[in-house]
Amino acid sequence: MRRTLGVNTWVWTSPLDDASLLAIAERARRIGYELLELPVETPGDWSPALAAERLASLGMGARVVGAMGEGRDLLDDRHRASTQAYLRHCVDVAVAVGSPTVAGPFTARTGRVWRMDAAERATAVAAWREAIRPVASYAAEHGVTLAIEPLNRYETSLINTVDQALDALDPLLGDAAPGGSGLGLALDAYHLNIEERSPAAAIRAAGDHLAVVQVCGNDRGPAGPDHTDWGAFFDALDDVGYTGPLTLESFTGDNDTIATAASIWRPLAASQDALARITYDFLTDHQLQRSGRP
Repeated sequence: MRRTLGVNTWVWTSPLDDASLLAIAERARRIGYELLELPVETPGDWSPALAAERLASLGMGARVVGAMGEGRDLLDDRHRASTQAYLRHCVDVAVAVGSPTVAGPFTARTGRVWRMDAAERATAVAAWREAIRPVASYAAEHGVTLAIEPLNRYETSLINTVDQALDALDPLLGDAAPGGSGLGLALDAYHLNIEERSPAAAIRAAGDHLAVVQVCGNDRGPAGPDHTDWGAFFDALDDVGYTGPLTLESFTGDNDTIATAASIWRPLAASQDALARITYDFLTDHQLQRSGRP
């Protein structure tokens, strides 16, 4: 199965603006990518209309991701309403650029970690469900799926694994068709590698709720020359019938804010272009080899 390959603009810059979006889109297209993953860090940083126009002219699609930075937290009474408004804005951006999904760790502020016993965890998860419910309804009304991303233990305490995500989402999913509730899962190879005993088993557990797949090497560098069992990873995607894009999410260390947030303390490739190209070449070759298997 050939899946569309995409790349996140965080590979090159943060925050994104109109000028860098246009330049990165052209750079990514020259490498071969057919889709650009667009972060909404601060509403208004870049124009959705301009992005849609330029990507269409390049024959590229778009996917939207959110960022749960300072002041965004669905579990904090002080920030819940503004975070819900931000997520609705992300949905509006997704509609404008033609993205069927908005992916991200839409729980608490990324980097906020705290200990919980079983009762405290149940209370926190219940509070999160009630906070995400109206946003999920808004997304569903607009034909967009909010793809909730489990993060590793160093970035959140709430949802680290697919099992935890499914437990949190279960009452909200109900009998709705995948995406019909406005909710799904976003799985990132980097976090799976840290938190799951078997990334392939976690993908299979996500099943038809899997809405977004992000890839990179186990060290956040290029996918391919790393210790990830990509054969098992792709087998699991095939088994659950995932036909969506594969998007490279990595980060540049040239920006102080993003380097600190993503713990990028050293170069992950000879250049950011090299990181993107190595991943593209690997995924392209790997998909071609798989398509020729008996």
